[in-house]
Amino acid sequence: MVAFVKRWQWDLGFTVVAGAVIAFMVFDEGPGPRAAYVSSVLVAAALAWYFLYGSRHIFRTVTPRGAWIFVAVLAALHLTAVWIDHTASFALFAWGTMIFASVPRRPSVAIVATLTLLHVPMTYLRDGTLALVHGLLPLTVLGLAFALLLGTFVSHLVEQNEERATMIAELSASRAEVARLSHEAGVATERARLAAEIHDTLAQGFTSVITLAQAASAATDPLVVSHRLEQVVGTARDNLAEARALVAALSPADLHTSGLGDAVRRQLSRLASQTGIRTACHLDQHLADLPTAAQVVLLRSLQEALTNVRRHARATAVDVRLAMTGPAVVLTVTDDGVGFTVPAAAVPGAGSGFGLAGMRSRVEQAGGLCTVKSRPGAGTTVTVQLP
Repeated sequence: MVAFVKRWQWDLGFTVVAGAVIAFMVFDEGPGPRAAYVSSVLVAAALAWYFLYGSRHIFRTVTPRGAWIFVAVLAALHLTAVWIDHTASFALFAWGTMIFASVPRRPSVAIVATLTLLHVPMTYLRDGTLALVHGLLPLTVLGLAFALLLGTFVSHLVEQNEERATMIAELSASRAEVARLSHEAGVATERARLAAEIHDTLAQGFTSVITLAQAASAATDPLVVSHRLEQVVGTARDNLAEARALVAALSPADLHTSGLGDAVRRQLSRLASQTGIRTACHLDQHLADLPTAAQVVLLRSLQEALTNVRRHARATAVDVRLAMTGPAVVLTVTDDGVGFTVPAAAVPGAGSGFGLAGMRSRVEQAGGLCTVKSRPGAGTTVTVQLP
Protein backbone atom coordinates (compact mmCIF):
# COMPACT_ATOMS: atom_id res chain seq x y z
CA MET A 1 0.00 0.00 0.00
CA VAL A 2 1.02 3.60 -0.47
CA ALA A 3 3.51 4.98 2.04
CA PHE A 4 2.62 7.58 4.69
CA VAL A 5 -1.18 7.27 4.30
CA LYS A 6 -3.08 4.02 4.49
CA ARG A 7 -5.77 3.12 1.98
CA TRP A 8 -8.65 3.34 4.44
CA GLN A 9 -7.52 6.85 5.35
CA TRP A 10 -7.77 7.93 1.72
CA ASP A 11 -11.25 6.43 1.47
CA LEU A 12 -12.31 8.19 4.67
CA GLY A 13 -10.97 11.50 3.36
CA PHE A 14 -12.86 11.13 0.06
CA THR A 15 -16.06 10.35 1.94
CA VAL A 16 -15.68 13.32 4.29
CA VAL A 17 -15.07 15.78 1.43
CA ALA A 18 -17.99 14.47 -0.61
CA GLY A 19 -20.25 14.46 2.45
CA ALA A 20 -19.31 18.03 3.31
CA VAL A 21 -20.05 19.21 -0.24
CA ILE A 22 -23.43 17.49 -0.18
CA ALA A 23 -24.25 19.11 3.16
CA PHE A 24 -23.31 22.56 1.85
CA MET A 25 -25.54 22.14 -1.18
CA VAL A 26 -28.51 20.81 0.76
CA PHE A 27 -28.45 23.65 3.29
CA ASP A 28 -27.44 26.36 0.81
CA GLU A 29 -30.07 28.81 -0.44
CA GLY A 30 -28.57 29.01 -3.92
CA PRO A 31 -30.24 27.82 -7.07
CA GLY A 32 -33.01 26.07 -5.17
CA PRO A 33 -33.63 22.88 -3.22
CA ARG A 34 -34.39 20.78 -6.29
CA ALA A 35 -31.10 21.65 -8.02
CA ALA A 36 -29.16 21.11 -4.80
CA TYR A 37 -30.72 17.67 -4.30
CA VAL A 38 -30.02 16.62 -7.90
CA SER A 39 -26.41 17.83 -7.70
CA SER A 40 -26.02 16.09 -4.34
CA VAL A 41 -27.22 12.83 -5.88
CA LEU A 42 -24.64 13.23 -8.64
CA VAL A 43 -21.85 13.82 -6.10
CA ALA A 44 -22.99 10.77 -4.15
CA ALA A 45 -23.08 8.80 -7.41
CA ALA A 46 -19.49 9.87 -8.16
CA LEU A 47 -18.41 8.68 -4.70
CA ALA A 48 -20.25 5.37 -5.21
CA TRP A 49 -18.60 5.05 -8.65
CA TYR A 50 -15.25 5.29 -6.90
CA PHE A 51 -16.01 2.62 -4.30
CA LEU A 52 -17.67 0.24 -6.77
CA TYR A 53 -15.24 0.61 -9.66
CA GLY A 54 -12.48 3.18 -9.30
CA SER A 55 -10.93 2.00 -6.04
CA ARG A 56 -9.44 -1.04 -7.76
CA HIS A 57 -7.60 1.17 -10.26
CA ILE A 58 -5.93 3.80 -8.06
CA PHE A 59 -2.42 3.67 -6.61
CA ARG A 60 -1.41 1.12 -9.23
CA THR A 61 2.12 0.71 -10.60
CA VAL A 62 0.63 0.53 -14.11
CA THR A 63 -2.29 2.42 -15.66
CA PRO A 64 -4.90 -0.07 -16.86
CA ARG A 65 -7.65 0.78 -19.31
CA GLY A 66 -10.15 0.71 -16.46
CA ALA A 67 -8.44 3.73 -14.86
CA TRP A 68 -9.20 5.89 -17.88
CA ILE A 69 -12.81 4.69 -17.87
CA PHE A 70 -13.07 5.57 -14.20
CA VAL A 71 -11.64 9.08 -14.75
CA ALA A 72 -13.92 9.73 -17.75
CA VAL A 73 -17.12 8.76 -15.91
CA LEU A 74 -16.00 10.64 -12.80
CA ALA A 75 -15.34 13.80 -14.83
CA ALA A 76 -18.74 13.54 -16.53
CA LEU A 77 -20.57 13.18 -13.20
CA HIS A 78 -18.61 16.07 -11.72
CA LEU A 79 -19.26 18.47 -14.61
CA THR A 80 -22.95 17.59 -14.60
CA ALA A 81 -23.17 18.26 -10.86
CA VAL A 82 -21.31 21.59 -11.25
CA TRP A 83 -23.63 22.64 -14.09
CA ILE A 84 -26.62 22.12 -11.83
CA ASP A 85 -25.05 23.63 -8.69
CA HIS A 86 -21.64 25.31 -8.75
CA THR A 87 -21.10 24.38 -5.08
CA ALA A 88 -20.38 20.83 -6.33
CA SER A 89 -17.06 22.16 -7.68
CA PHE A 90 -15.60 21.82 -4.19
CA ALA A 91 -15.86 18.02 -4.55
CA LEU A 92 -12.88 18.31 -6.88
CA PHE A 93 -10.67 18.24 -3.77
CA ALA A 94 -11.59 14.56 -3.55
CA TRP A 95 -11.93 13.80 -7.26
CA GLY A 96 -8.60 15.46 -8.09
CA THR A 97 -6.75 13.16 -5.71
CA MET A 98 -8.47 10.15 -7.29
CA ILE A 99 -7.47 11.32 -10.76
CA PHE A 100 -3.84 11.89 -9.80
CA ALA A 101 -3.75 8.42 -8.21
CA SER A 102 -5.28 6.77 -11.29
CA VAL A 103 -3.47 8.15 -14.36
CA PRO A 104 0.06 9.51 -15.01
CA ARG A 105 1.04 12.95 -13.76
CA ARG A 106 0.91 14.98 -17.00
CA PRO A 107 -2.55 13.93 -18.17
CA SER A 108 -3.85 14.13 -14.60
CA VAL A 109 -2.61 17.74 -14.30
CA ALA A 110 -4.38 18.61 -17.55
CA ILE A 111 -7.61 16.90 -16.47
CA VAL A 112 -7.71 18.45 -13.00
CA ALA A 113 -6.85 21.93 -14.32
CA THR A 114 -9.58 21.65 -16.96
CA LEU A 115 -12.19 20.52 -14.46
CA THR A 116 -11.20 23.33 -12.08
CA LEU A 117 -11.30 26.10 -14.67
CA LEU A 118 -14.39 24.91 -16.51
CA HIS A 119 -16.80 25.68 -13.72
CA VAL A 120 -16.21 29.45 -14.21
CA PRO A 121 -17.49 29.57 -17.82
CA MET A 122 -20.13 26.96 -16.94
CA THR A 123 -21.45 29.28 -14.20
CA TYR A 124 -21.58 32.21 -16.65
CA LEU A 125 -23.38 30.13 -19.31
CA ARG A 126 -25.83 28.77 -16.78
CA ASP A 127 -26.66 32.11 -15.07
CA GLY A 128 -26.08 34.45 -18.02
CA THR A 129 -24.34 36.95 -15.74
CA LEU A 130 -20.87 37.69 -14.41
CA ALA A 131 -22.16 38.34 -10.91
CA LEU A 132 -20.92 35.02 -9.55
CA VAL A 133 -17.89 34.79 -11.83
CA HIS A 134 -15.96 37.57 -10.07
CA GLY A 135 -16.37 35.80 -6.75
CA LEU A 136 -15.45 32.41 -8.18
CA LEU A 137 -12.18 33.48 -9.80
CA PRO A 138 -10.10 33.77 -6.57
CA LEU A 139 -11.53 30.53 -5.26
CA THR A 140 -10.79 28.88 -8.59
CA VAL A 141 -7.16 29.97 -8.52
CA LEU A 142 -6.71 28.83 -4.93
CA GLY A 143 -8.50 25.58 -5.63
CA LEU A 144 -6.34 24.93 -8.68
CA ALA A 145 -3.15 25.61 -6.72
CA PHE A 146 -4.24 23.35 -3.89
CA ALA A 147 -5.34 20.61 -6.29
CA LEU A 148 -2.01 20.70 -8.13
CA LEU A 149 -0.05 20.67 -4.86
CA LEU A 150 -2.03 17.73 -3.52
CA GLY A 151 -1.84 16.01 -6.89
CA THR A 152 1.94 16.36 -6.94
CA PHE A 153 2.08 14.76 -3.51
CA VAL A 154 -0.15 11.89 -4.62
CA SER A 155 1.86 11.39 -7.81
CA HIS A 156 5.01 11.23 -5.73
CA LEU A 157 3.45 8.51 -3.62
CA VAL A 158 2.45 6.56 -6.71
CA GLU A 159 5.99 6.85 -8.08
CA GLN A 160 7.32 5.59 -4.76
CA ASN A 161 4.94 2.68 -5.05
CA GLU A 162 6.26 1.94 -8.53
CA GLU A 163 9.86 2.07 -7.30
CA ARG A 164 8.96 -0.23 -4.42
CA ALA A 165 7.31 -2.69 -6.79
CA THR A 166 10.41 -2.65 -9.00
CA MET A 167 12.67 -3.23 -6.00
CA ILE A 168 10.47 -6.11 -4.82
CA ALA A 169 10.61 -7.69 -8.27
CA GLU A 170 14.40 -7.31 -8.39
CA LEU A 171 14.69 -8.71 -4.87
CA SER A 172 12.54 -11.69 -5.81
CA ALA A 173 14.70 -12.29 -8.87
CA SER A 174 17.85 -12.00 -6.75
CA ARG A 175 16.47 -14.45 -4.21
CA ALA A 176 15.64 -16.90 -6.97
CA GLU A 177 19.18 -16.57 -8.34
CA VAL A 178 20.69 -17.03 -4.87
CA ALA A 179 18.51 -20.10 -4.33
CA ARG A 180 19.65 -21.53 -7.67
CA LEU A 181 23.33 -20.89 -6.93
CA SER A 182 22.93 -22.30 -3.42
CA HIS A 183 21.35 -25.41 -4.86
CA GLU A 184 24.17 -25.83 -7.35
CA ALA A 185 26.77 -25.28 -4.62
CA GLY A 186 24.97 -27.79 -2.43
CA VAL A 187 24.96 -30.35 -5.22
CA ALA A 188 28.68 -29.82 -5.83
CA THR A 189 29.44 -30.08 -2.11
CA GLU A 190 27.40 -33.25 -1.79
CA ARG A 191 29.18 -34.78 -4.78
CA ALA A 192 32.54 -33.94 -3.25
CA ARG A 193 31.41 -35.38 0.08
CA LEU A 194 30.23 -38.61 -1.51
CA ALA A 195 33.45 -38.88 -3.49
CA ALA A 196 35.44 -38.47 -0.30
CA GLU A 197 33.22 -41.00 1.49
CA ILE A 198 33.77 -43.55 -1.29
CA HIS A 199 37.50 -42.93 -1.24
CA ASP A 200 37.71 -43.18 2.56
CA THR A 201 35.61 -46.36 2.77
CA LEU A 202 35.13 -48.45 -0.35
CA ALA A 203 38.36 -47.54 -2.14
CA GLN A 204 40.47 -48.10 0.97
CA GLY A 205 38.67 -51.37 1.70
CA PHE A 206 39.21 -52.65 -1.82
CA THR A 207 42.87 -51.69 -1.56
CA SER A 208 43.15 -53.80 1.57
CA VAL A 209 41.39 -56.71 -0.12
CA ILE A 210 43.76 -56.57 -3.09
CA THR A 211 46.83 -56.31 -0.85
CA LEU A 212 45.72 -59.27 1.26
CA ALA A 213 44.76 -61.34 -1.77
CA GLN A 214 48.17 -60.71 -3.34
CA ALA A 215 49.85 -61.69 -0.08
CA ALA A 216 47.80 -64.91 0.05
CA SER A 217 48.65 -65.80 -3.54
CA ALA A 218 52.36 -65.26 -2.89
CA ALA A 219 52.41 -67.37 0.30
CA THR A 220 53.34 -71.06 0.23
CA ASP A 221 52.41 -72.00 3.77
CA PRO A 222 48.77 -73.22 3.85
CA LEU A 223 48.27 -71.71 7.31
CA VAL A 224 49.43 -68.30 6.08
CA VAL A 225 47.22 -68.57 3.03
CA SER A 226 44.22 -69.52 5.20
CA HIS A 227 44.92 -66.61 7.57
CA ARG A 228 45.18 -64.12 4.70
CA LEU A 229 41.96 -65.37 3.14
CA GLU A 230 40.18 -64.96 6.46
CA GLN A 231 41.45 -61.39 6.53
CA VAL A 232 40.20 -60.88 2.98
CA VAL A 233 36.74 -62.11 3.98
CA GLY A 234 36.70 -59.92 7.11
CA THR A 235 37.78 -56.83 5.19
CA ALA A 236 35.21 -57.51 2.45
CA ARG A 237 32.46 -57.82 5.06
CA ASP A 238 33.52 -54.55 6.67
CA ASN A 239 33.54 -52.92 3.26
CA LEU A 240 30.06 -54.24 2.55
CA ALA A 241 28.83 -52.79 5.83
CA GLU A 242 30.37 -49.43 4.94
CA ALA A 243 28.74 -49.56 1.50
CA ARG A 244 25.33 -50.21 3.03
CA ALA A 245 25.81 -47.38 5.51
CA LEU A 246 26.89 -45.05 2.72
CA VAL A 247 23.89 -45.91 0.58
CA ALA A 248 21.60 -45.36 3.54
CA ALA A 249 23.30 -41.96 4.15
CA LEU A 250 24.24 -43.03 7.65
CA SER A 251 27.36 -42.45 9.68
CA PRO A 252 30.16 -45.07 9.51
CA ALA A 253 29.08 -48.61 10.34
CA ASP A 254 31.72 -48.81 13.10
CA LEU A 255 29.97 -45.99 14.95
CA HIS A 256 26.62 -47.80 14.88
CA THR A 257 27.87 -50.99 16.45
CA SER A 258 30.15 -49.27 18.97
CA GLY A 259 31.46 -45.90 20.05
CA LEU A 260 34.27 -43.86 18.56
CA GLY A 261 36.85 -45.32 20.96
CA ASP A 262 36.05 -48.91 19.98
CA ALA A 263 36.01 -47.93 16.30
CA VAL A 264 39.52 -46.45 16.65
CA ARG A 265 40.81 -49.55 18.42
CA ARG A 266 39.28 -51.75 15.73
CA GLN A 267 41.03 -49.78 12.99
CA LEU A 268 44.39 -50.13 14.75
CA SER A 269 43.83 -53.83 15.44
CA ARG A 270 43.05 -54.41 11.79
CA LEU A 271 46.18 -52.54 10.73
CA ALA A 272 48.34 -54.54 13.15
CA SER A 273 46.91 -57.92 12.12
CA GLN A 274 47.21 -57.20 8.41
CA THR A 275 50.64 -55.54 8.33
CA GLY A 276 52.43 -56.45 11.56
CA ILE A 277 52.89 -52.77 12.45
CA ARG A 278 52.97 -52.13 16.19
CA THR A 279 50.20 -49.81 17.34
CA ALA A 280 49.60 -47.71 20.43
CA CYS A 281 46.32 -46.06 21.32
CA HIS A 282 45.64 -43.24 23.82
CA LEU A 283 41.97 -42.25 24.03
CA ASP A 284 40.13 -39.68 26.12
CA GLN A 285 37.33 -41.09 28.23
CA HIS A 286 34.87 -38.34 27.17
CA LEU A 287 34.77 -39.19 23.45
CA ALA A 288 31.21 -40.48 23.71
CA ASP A 289 30.07 -36.91 24.41
CA LEU A 290 31.16 -35.75 20.96
CA PRO A 291 28.47 -35.02 18.33
CA THR A 292 28.04 -37.77 15.75
CA ALA A 293 29.18 -35.47 12.92
CA ALA A 294 32.48 -34.79 14.72
CA GLN A 295 32.98 -38.52 15.39
CA VAL A 296 32.49 -39.25 11.68
CA VAL A 297 35.11 -36.66 10.69
CA LEU A 298 37.62 -38.00 13.24
CA LEU A 299 37.12 -41.63 12.22
CA ARG A 300 37.41 -40.84 8.51
CA SER A 301 40.57 -38.82 9.14
CA LEU A 302 42.06 -41.73 11.11
CA GLN A 303 41.19 -44.15 8.31
CA GLU A 304 42.88 -41.94 5.75
CA ALA A 305 45.99 -41.52 7.91
CA LEU A 306 46.26 -45.28 8.52
CA THR A 307 45.76 -45.99 4.82
CA ASN A 308 48.70 -43.70 4.03
CA VAL A 309 50.77 -45.53 6.67
CA ARG A 310 49.84 -48.88 5.16
CA ARG A 311 50.58 -47.90 1.57
CA HIS A 312 53.52 -45.47 1.80
CA ALA A 313 55.15 -45.12 5.21
CA ARG A 314 56.98 -48.47 5.57
CA ALA A 315 56.55 -47.83 9.30
CA THR A 316 57.13 -50.27 12.14
CA ALA A 317 55.02 -48.43 14.73
CA VAL A 318 52.04 -46.11 14.81
CA ASP A 319 50.85 -44.03 17.75
CA VAL A 320 47.29 -42.66 17.87
CA ARG A 321 46.14 -40.07 20.40
CA LEU A 322 42.60 -38.73 20.64
CA ALA A 323 41.98 -36.28 23.46
CA MET A 324 39.77 -33.39 24.51
CA THR A 325 41.89 -30.25 24.79
CA GLY A 326 39.94 -27.31 26.16
CA PRO A 327 37.11 -26.49 23.74
CA ALA A 328 38.55 -28.75 21.02
CA VAL A 329 39.16 -32.43 20.35
CA VAL A 330 42.54 -33.34 18.84
CA LEU A 331 43.45 -36.46 16.86
CA THR A 332 47.16 -37.14 16.38
CA VAL A 333 48.51 -40.00 14.25
CA THR A 334 52.28 -40.46 14.35
CA ASP A 335 54.35 -43.09 12.54
CA ASP A 336 58.08 -43.85 12.42
CA GLY A 337 58.12 -44.42 8.68
CA VAL A 338 60.29 -43.05 5.92
CA GLY A 339 58.52 -39.68 5.90
CA PHE A 340 58.17 -37.45 2.88
CA THR A 341 58.20 -33.89 1.71
CA VAL A 342 54.70 -32.56 2.33
CA PRO A 343 53.16 -32.06 -1.13
CA ALA A 344 51.17 -29.08 -2.30
CA ALA A 345 47.99 -31.12 -1.92
CA ALA A 346 48.46 -30.97 1.85
CA VAL A 347 48.87 -27.21 1.88
CA PRO A 348 45.68 -25.19 2.50
CA GLY A 349 44.09 -24.11 -0.75
CA ALA A 350 46.38 -26.16 -2.99
CA GLY A 351 46.22 -29.47 -4.75
CA SER A 352 43.24 -31.57 -5.77
CA GLY A 353 41.89 -35.09 -5.49
CA PHE A 354 41.49 -36.97 -2.24
CA GLY A 355 43.98 -38.40 0.26
CA LEU A 356 45.54 -35.64 2.36
CA ALA A 357 43.69 -32.91 0.45
CA GLY A 358 40.40 -34.73 0.92
CA MET A 359 41.09 -35.14 4.63
CA ARG A 360 41.83 -31.44 4.97
CA SER A 361 38.68 -30.50 3.05
CA ARG A 362 36.50 -32.72 5.25
CA VAL A 363 38.00 -31.28 8.44
CA GLU A 364 37.70 -27.66 7.28
CA GLN A 365 34.05 -28.18 6.33
CA ALA A 366 33.47 -29.20 9.95
CA GLY A 367 35.17 -25.98 11.12
CA GLY A 368 38.41 -27.70 12.12
CA LEU A 369 42.10 -27.61 11.22
CA CYS A 370 44.24 -30.34 9.70
CA THR A 371 48.04 -30.22 9.63
CA VAL A 372 50.63 -32.66 8.26
CA LYS A 373 54.25 -32.58 9.47
CA SER A 374 56.85 -34.80 7.86
CA ARG A 375 60.29 -34.90 6.34
CA PRO A 376 62.24 -37.69 4.69
CA GLY A 377 63.56 -40.20 7.24
CA ALA A 378 61.77 -38.61 10.21
CA GLY A 379 58.29 -40.14 10.06
CA THR A 380 54.97 -38.35 9.75
CA THR A 381 52.51 -36.71 12.13
CA VAL A 382 48.95 -35.91 11.11
CA THR A 383 46.97 -33.68 13.47
CA VAL A 384 43.23 -33.00 13.25
CA GLN A 385 41.66 -30.44 15.52
CA LEU A 386 37.88 -29.96 15.72
CA PRO A 387 35.98 -27.39 17.77
